[in-house]
Amino acid sequence: MNDSPETRASTWRNPVMWLVVGLPLLSIVAGVGLLVIATRTGGADAVNDPVRRVAQIQTTDLGPDAEAGKRGLSAVLRVEDGIVEVLPATGDFVRGQPLRLVLEHPARKAEDLHLELVPEGPGWRLQQAVDPQHDWVVQLQAADGSWRLHGRLPKQQHAARLAPSLGTPSPDASG
Repeated sequence: MNDSPETRASTWRNPVMWLVVGLPLLSIVAGVGLLVIATRTGGADAVNDPVRRVAQIQTTDLGPDAEAGKRGLSAVLRVEDGIVEVLPATGDFVRGQPLRLVLEHPARKAEDLHLELVPEGPGWRLQQAVDPQHDWVVQLQAADGSWRLHGRLPKQQHAARLAPSLGTPSPDASG
């Protein structure tokens, strides 16, 4: 076997040898990078609601959604000129109490906004700038958590309709 310095140098000049060594090293680096990204993003749940896991099934309390449907609540969210405003559309809202508004960023939980709107004029409002460059998932609820409305504020739009996620039961539905 001829193991001279010239032979070793010619081995590394061969591009196939670089592939034999480089591809496994590159896959290890990429794997470690993916692992770091996966661990930094947090949990896999896409909802902010507290969730119980029972026998591989996730369950959450839909009572606030059912209550909003029973009361026939809906509202309009308006976001413009640094003001966030909620105007009641249908149903019996209790005036004089603040409302909790959550604007969830579609990808980065760190950019979520948790706001408390105070009664003012015909609705509730707060001075708060909201980034219009992406969609927002919207959740509005009573201060005591007794009801909850959901909606989506699309990119570059200034208003969204908020409604219960559960439909109102029809009077002729039989169960």
